[in-house]
Amino acid sequence: METNAIYEGDNLEIMSKFPSESIDLIYADPPFFSNRQYEIIWNDGAEKRAFQDRWAGGIEHYTAWMEPRLRECHRLLKETGSFYLHCDWHANAHLRVLLDKIFGENNFRNEIVWKRKTGRGETQHKSNQFGVCVDYVLFYAKSKNSKFNTQFIPVSEADETYKEYLKKMFRHTDKKGRVFRVDNLASPSPRPNLTYDYKGYKPPANGWAISLEKMKKWDKEGRLYFPKNREGRIQRIRYLDEIKGQPIQNLWDDIRPISSQSDERQGYPTQKPVALLERIIKTSSNEGDVVLDPFCGCGTALVAAQKLGRKWIGIDVSPTACKLMHKRLQKEFKIKAHLVRGEVDINYVKKLPPFEFQNWVVVDKFLGKVSERKSGDMGIDGFTPQIMGGFPIQVKQSEDVGRNVVDNFETAIQRMKKKRGYIIAYSFGKGAYEEAARAKNQQGLEIVLRTVKELLEGKIEDDHQHHLPAEPR
Repeated sequence: METNAIYEGDNLEIMSKFPSESIDLIYADPPFFSNRQYEIIWNDGAEKRAFQDRWAGGIEHYTAWMEPRLRECHRLLKETGSFYLHCDWHANAHLRVLLDKIFGENNFRNEIVWKRKTGRGETQHKSNQFGVCVDYVLFYAKSKNSKFNTQFIPVSEADETYKEYLKKMFRHTDKKGRVFRVDNLASPSPRPNLTYDYKGYKPPANGWAISLEKMKKWDKEGRLYFPKNREGRIQRIRYLDEIKGQPIQNLWDDIRPISSQSDERQGYPTQKPVALLERIIKTSSNEGDVVLDPFCGCGTALVAAQKLGRKWIGIDVSPTACKLMHKRLQKEFKIKAHLVRGEVDINYVKKLPPFEFQNWVVVDKFLGKVSERKSGDMGIDGFTPQIMGGFPIQVKQSEDVGRNVVDNFETAIQRMKKKRGYIIAYSFGKGAYEEAARAKNQQGLEIVLRTVKELLEGKIEDDHQHHLPAEPR
């Protein structure tokens, strides 16, 4: 297991190879159980990323897919570790039941509610329900010994209710001008071992809340308030200027989502703000700890971990997402994360979904850019770099591509006033080669037919590319 590394592949397979109890904190933001589907161009304009959280098999199919992955997360956590699962209302209840079974009900800590957007009113149709403006983060500990660092909102940024509370409670001022309040030092339950007199003051009925040693220490530091009446009780002094802020509860409505104009925006449709991940990481880990995100997307958890001095591991099944994370970390921190991936061979390529196959051809092999048009693109999937002429590329994830594909491609590149173009496929039929040869001889169009095998071998240009082979490849 390498840290500060991005692993490309199925997180279940990758996590199964990691050693048990090796991770301090896991944040998981899996595909939601909904029916949304997206297709977007990354903000660098190069690669297309289709994103879907579609689960035709129903909630049972979704939880069956999630369960082994959640069990691996539990196995990887140290005894002091914590787990955060980001989800929405579609599967919140089902995932809570599943996590109770895996982590144990006693290790459930919080259901955090994050207000991810501002509510909107009715539009064309009258609504029959309240609008949904929140996500949920299910927080579990591996054991009772899990790390927890209380987080605070600075007093200057706290809500008005908290500010009014401080104003009401901190009503005293000492000789140095410091504002303070006095607080009870009585034990809420009987403490016979802490029932002692101090400087002539009798203990409360249940005893003091602190030991004699601490009482003397606080007295020396000037943190005790002694009433003039000896029948009164000693109280603790709390200074206003030592208050860290308003303790953060489980409703997070102070972290704004990523807007269309945000500098953070990477183009990823479900991108979370860095501030959200910083809060989680600060709460449940310390500097030098290892943070894992098994559904890494555009790498926000990795960015937050790097900023906060943690080691990190990201996993994503999408080659495009992994490359985006790599670029993002390099741009923001001037570091090169180690990208761990299996051998890129024909079996690897055949497992790629259509958009990833397209990116692999256009970006990885040609170093070009994908077409940004989602319709009316005349079958053009991308373009070679301008230094190579900016020629159109068509990608076919199929075998035995025929004459009609080449014929249509001719029309497309003629409309674009180009004299050259590339078609990529697993194999071509005899008719495709004949049509490419005819286009060159009669129209002066160079249509390069290139197989995936040839791309894997590093073969893009070829002086004999248009000569019809004796046998179709």
